[in-house]
Amino acid sequence: MKRFLIFVRKEFYHVLRDKKTLLILFGMPLVQILIFGFALTNEVRNTRVLIVDHAKDIASAELSSKIDASRYFELFTEPGSTDPEESMRAGKVKLIIVIPTGFYASMLHEHKAKIQIITDASDPNTATTLSNYVNAIVQDYATEQNLASSSLKILPETRMLYNPQLKGAPNFVPGVMALVLMLVCVMMTAVSIVREKETGTMEILLVSPFKPMMVILSKAIPYLVLSIINVISIVLLSVFVLDLPVKGSLVLLFAESILFIITCLSLGIFISVKTSTQQTAMLISLMGMLLPTILFSGFMFPIENMPVPLQIISNIIPAKWYYIIVKSIMIKGVGIEQIWKETLILLGITTALLFISLKSFKIRLA
Repeated sequence: MKRFLIFVRKEFYHVLRDKKTLLILFGMPLVQILIFGFALTNEVRNTRVLIVDHAKDIASAELSSKIDASRYFELFTEPGSTDPEESMRAGKVKLIIVIPTGFYASMLHEHKAKIQIITDASDPNTATTLSNYVNAIVQDYATEQNLASSSLKILPETRMLYNPQLKGAPNFVPGVMALVLMLVCVMMTAVSIVREKETGTMEILLVSPFKPMMVILSKAIPYLVLSIINVISIVLLSVFVLDLPVKGSLVLLFAESILFIITCLSLGIFISVKTSTQQTAMLISLMGMLLPTILFSGFMFPIENMPVPLQIISNIIPAKWYYIIVKSIMIKGVGIEQIWKETLILLGITTALLFISLKSFKIRLA
């Protein structure tokens, strides 16, 4: 045990005196969590909208004020501009609302009125979202004015559970945690072991009384500790910077995170066993882990919308199960009784990777 701790301490010294490694270990997670938390979001806010008011009556003024008061829109006015379509073509606005003449009279006498909503469909997702926002505001205004044409009213009341303000952070933070841990743990572990092969020091370690399995574990443990520190920093940023409190058990969250870290370390060991150069190990770790994590974890693209073969492939991606676990604990506040299946799958993947890696590890490198 004393010899093992010496090897672990040696690896810690090697990591801590390498500034580039420290930048990757601690700089990349902080930058990614801030970028995904603030810059990348699926919310649509402060969109410039042009209201062409041909009616100029009390109802059109009230509706315009209601749209302007929404946090989703910002009224656009350009003195001297007479062509609304030209404003949209130039990218100055993404939405045009046309209120026809006689808007208030139609509401008063016919109990119905029409408005035209024109969106920039070059971005179909944003266009659909903006159109839904305007429709919701118009329906809310009509309800306030009691303008239903029928005596029977069905007013649906929508509640958004777990994320009522539809913020982007509750979706991106769990995904970034999975992405960061996957990249850092896999890449750093794989490169550190392959480096020993390239420099020839692995042969010295293997001929020593130290068992091969202990050599691998001594390489992995420092990155386990440093990754736990990364998890702590991400959680602290989420709570105090992104205003995303952890609703579930912190102990359970860290326990599941440690399990996922071990899974990633096992994957890094597997890559190091199968490769012989640092460049190959780094390319496989980056390209082989980055794209599957982004595509198949579920935090960027819904897995349910993918073809069935891709849905099946996503089941072997560890990040998918960790993303489900973290989102369930942090956002929904569930316990182990709701995530035991995902936990067992991660445990099974870890066991399989460790078994294959140790069986494939060659004691003789020649």
